Amino acid sequence: MAEPVARTERLLLRGWDEADLPAFLQATNTPTVMRWLGGVMDSAAQAALLERVMTCQARNGFCFWIVERIADGAMLGFCGLKRADAPGSSVSGEMEVGWRLREDAWGQGYAREAATAALDLGFGRFGADRIVALTVPGNAASQRLMQRLGMQRRTDLDYQDCRFGPDLNPTIVHLISASQWEANS
Repeated sequence: MAEPVARTERLLLRGWDEADLPAFLQATNTPTVMRWLGGVMDSAAQAALLERVMTCQARNGFCFWIVERIADGAMLGFCGLKRADAPGSSVSGEMEVGWRLREDAWGQGYAREAATAALDLGFGRFGADRIVALTVPGNAASQRLMQRLGMQRRTDLDYQDCRFGPDLNPTIVHLISASQWEANS
C-alpha cells in the first residue's frame, strides 16, 4: 500500500498503486457515481485514469489520492489535487481540488473531510495561492460542498468543455484563495 499523505479523524488519504484500480472502479465506475462525470468509463478510459493519476503524482507531488475509512480500511473513492487541464478551460494550470466517492459513502461528511485535508495540503505543503473546484449545473451536491468549503462561484470563469454535450455544460468554477481559506479555518 502507498504511503499516507494525510490523516483525518475518520479517513486516510494515500497515494495509488496499480492494485488499487480494480477496487476503485468497482466502487465508483457506476451510472450513479459517474452521472455528472461523463458516464461510466469504458476500458480505454479506465486504463487512462491510472496513467493520469500516476503522471500527476510524479509531475506535481500531488494527485487525486485514494480515500480509505480508518475504521475498517474500506476504499471510499478518491479526493485530492491536480492541475486543471480540460480542453478550453479558463483555469488551465490552476490547482484543482476534486473528489469521487462511492455512492454508499455519500451524505456522511466524508467528501468534506477529505476535501478539507486536500485544501490544507494545497495551501500548506504545496503553496497554492488559490484553488478551484469544477462541476456541472446538475450536480447540486458538489456545488453545495464547494460552498460549505468556503469556495465562491466564479461565473466569469465558467467554460464550455468540448468533450461533453449540453447536459454536462457549462463547467461551473468555484474558487478559494489562500487568504480566504486561512480566514475560514
